Amino acid sequence: MERELALELVRVTEAAALSAGRLMGRGDKEGADQAAVDAMRHMFDTVQVDGRVVIGEGEKDEAPMLYIGEQVGRRDGVPVDIAVDPVEGTNLVAKGRPNALSVIAVAPRDGLLHAPDMYMDKIAVGKEAKGCVDLDASIEENLKSIAKAKNKNISDLVAIVIERPRHEKIIQQIQGAGARIKLISDGDVAAAIATAIEDTGVDVLFGIGGAPEGVIAATALECLGGEMQARLKPKNQAEVDRIKDMGLDDVEKKLYMKDLINGDDAMFAVTGITSGDFLEGVRYKAGGRAKTHSLVMRAKTGTVRFVDAYHQLDKKPEFYQDDPTC
Repeated sequence: MERELALELVRVTEAAALSAGRLMGRGDKEGADQAAVDAMRHMFDTVQVDGRVVIGEGEKDEAPMLYIGEQVGRRDGVPVDIAVDPVEGTNLVAKGRPNALSVIAVAPRDGLLHAPDMYMDKIAVGKEAKGCVDLDASIEENLKSIAKAKNKNISDLVAIVIERPRHEKIIQQIQGAGARIKLISDGDVAAAIATAIEDTGVDVLFGIGGAPEGVIAATALECLGGEMQARLKPKNQAEVDRIKDMGLDDVEKKLYMKDLINGDDAMFAVTGITSGDFLEGVRYKAGGRAKTHSLVMRAKTGTVRFVDAYHQLDKKPEFYQDDPTC
């Protein structure tokens, strides 16, 4: 894939974040998501790529835009598979909480697992602990291995976990092993990325979250040199059948990085909607201007760029028209 594509993708996540950010704290998660979807889909029309959405807003009959199987981009570029989450953390935006993101993951055609919308058990770490964790090992065993790899005491480690009743046992085991815990309400893509960025202070992600989000997060970790192991967690026979339709005969198969993202030329772009562990949120400034903070990465080169961008928005404050002397 062309290096220039990475910066084009940032323009797409910036547009989605700028639109969703207008609704921060307004209690309207559906509105924030729709605003981001509209902006992201519109901006995709300018990207020189032949894209196919493999993880998006749902099936075609459920989503008018960015649906699974939709063709996006100008169609005159390299053929790629695309996973999008216009707002990763709709509740976070609605409530004005940290770590809401707009994200895009891109890989060569057939390079991303077409994960169905179901639960996935995950463990994720950054580069230093890559190769030292096992989804089937106990929480304590994994924490010991991570501590050894990072030259830390277990008491220095921070595990990030989504606060849900299903994770009560995991939380107890982390506490019992002597590690510290950062509980979050939503947003396990941001949580997984945080394990691979040193200044966040997060060492490992444990727990069950969304499968599509798992593939998106795995793409980011591939670019950052980290690791994720995962296993799909179907709730009923219909979900079991969906897994088999994907070509996975073994429903209990432990998924490694090569299963989640195949190939070494993945790209990942993310823009903060609300400020969080590694990105600032959208800042709306005087005169109809705004600032965004983004991260764009490419696995093949290992390049990681933080991008500060200033935007002149079309919409001016209302008082400009009412009192031009202000």
